Amino acid sequence: MIGLSMLPGLGYILLGVLNGAVFRSIAWYSMMSLVSLWGYQLYRSFDFNTMSHYKLAKWYRSTTYFYYCIFSLWTAIFLLYIPFEESNLHYIALFTQIGTSVVASSLLFSDKRLYVPIILIVIAPLIIYFLQIGTWYGYVLTAFSSVFAWVLFYTSSSSNRLLQKTTYQASRDQLTGLFNRNYFVDAMQQVVNSLKSNDGYCYLLLIDLDYFKTINDSLGHDVGDILLKQVAKRMLDIGSNESVIARMGGDEFIVVGNIFNDRESCTSNAMKLAEDLRNSLKSAYNIDRHTLYISASIGMSILHRPDNSANQYIKEADIAMYEVKDKGRDGIVVFGKEISERIEKHLEIERLLRHALVNKEFYLHYQPQYNQEHQIVGCEALLRWQSEELGAISPADFIPIAEKTGLIIDIGNFVIEEAFSTLKKWHTNGINLESISINVSMRQFYHHRFHDDIDRLRQQYLTPDLCKKIIFELTESVMADELDKLINLMNQLKTHGFMFSIDDFGTGYSSLAYLRKIPLDEIKIDRVFIEEITTNTHDQSMVELILNLSKVFGLKVVAEGIENQQQEELLLQAGCEIFQGFLFSKPLGQKSFENIYNKLK
Repeated sequence: MIGLSMLPGLGYILLGVLNGAVFRSIAWYSMMSLVSLWGYQLYRSFDFNTMSHYKLAKWYRSTTYFYYCIFSLWTAIFLLYIPFEESNLHYIALFTQIGTSVVASSLLFSDKRLYVPIILIVIAPLIIYFLQIGTWYGYVLTAFSSVFAWVLFYTSSSSNRLLQKTTYQASRDQLTGLFNRNYFVDAMQQVVNSLKSNDGYCYLLLIDLDYFKTINDSLGHDVGDILLKQVAKRMLDIGSNESVIARMGGDEFIVVGNIFNDRESCTSNAMKLAEDLRNSLKSAYNIDRHTLYISASIGMSILHRPDNSANQYIKEADIAMYEVKDKGRDGIVVFGKEISERIEKHLEIERLLRHALVNKEFYLHYQPQYNQEHQIVGCEALLRWQSEELGAISPADFIPIAEKTGLIIDIGNFVIEEAFSTLKKWHTNGINLESISINVSMRQFYHHRFHDDIDRLRQQYLTPDLCKKIIFELTESVMADELDKLINLMNQLKTHGFMFSIDDFGTGYSSLAYLRKIPLDEIKIDRVFIEEITTNTHDQSMVELILNLSKVFGLKVVAEGIENQQQEELLLQAGCEIFQGFLFSKPLGQKSFENIYNKLK
């Protein structure tokens, strides 16, 4: 617009010099230059990624005034040159005014609040001028000008409607009619920018539907689509007046609220909205003769003086939402300092974990297992990590990360090889154990290379007799899925003499059907039953039940987590034969284990 004004404007100065209108031409061009400079400043100041709602609205108002001014100046040159009929400048003025109206219609159609008044400002002087001619052709030109104005309004309005429709489709989710992710990220960025310029608070809710995939897979996508539409309607009924609601994709929805002056008001409003949404979404859905029930996991993030982008805060709410999933779903969790520190620690551990094997930071400890005569009959191999940067890191912290990232495959192979090698060395040195237990993760056990890796390490370190001393400990979660595949893999390994144990028995998927079908050799009673066995009759009964079941199925039983004499005595009375825990020994390094074994030998 500045280019279309400044360059042709030089021609008007030349025409003014040639036709005795120097002063008015220079005055007009000076005004046009000032307005253009203002417009250039507006152009340079626009930055959607940093401007708040307030600044954006203020910029829009200024830009609107700029367009009013610049088109008014083009009308002014028409009024200045129209009297010069003798030098035919009025023809230039008429052409300029017609051209200006076309430019207004072409450039400003995206905003009805701009093109409607500006076209009127530009066309009205033409109509009045032709009307004042007072002859038949003047009236004809007046009619033509009116028709021309109507055409400009029509084309601009048609283009505007098409643009609005396209914009609506580009910003909306086609299924639910809610805003889509792209629109929401832009809207969220505006909120972030606004919070940077004031001391307010705002909330963000990320909502994931629990069990939606089950409904979608079992009843079909048509039913799933109808369910999503009803979910969207319930969300709009509850939160549309005070927030922006969008569908992020699949069964995930997101909400950003208004800006509040203090954290308490923001948090209380956010919690109320989240609870209302959660309760509403839990109500029954009647779809195609099906009565369906779902719940929602909601992650919340409170924004204040934000330093990150909109996507970063969406990620925080996503992390909080997965905290709800981990806790059993159907709940609300607020992202806070505790979660943030845990995530940072998680990322740091994941980074270091990728180099731990190469840097030889892993090693094994061995916790002795004792019989009723307090003789060492076996041990459990336990992985330890001494990081060069963080020091000793608990397996409870790094094992789940290794599972999720897939690093557990290589780490698990290290544990198995180290345990096989140690067993061979001990056997050579006269340390004869009945068994050595090795924990195997679900991801590692089902990995396509697991059987081949075990076979390779068996041939490298073990004799057939030593194979019979190896017990692979599996958690009960392994037995929840693919039972036939599990049994097949176990039987393949048992052909070489390897044995299997259920770790943490009684806390997961235990059932008589598993004990009957799965080729087990041992059960480990979980420490949760041992901790209160001296005071809790239910735990005593559970331990006795497990021991009786083991006799029925011919399984060896190991009680772990024994920390005092009373626990041992009760286990002895119940008929337990193998004991493991701090009462007898903590996990030991290889040399320390050898020393204790030789001392008790």
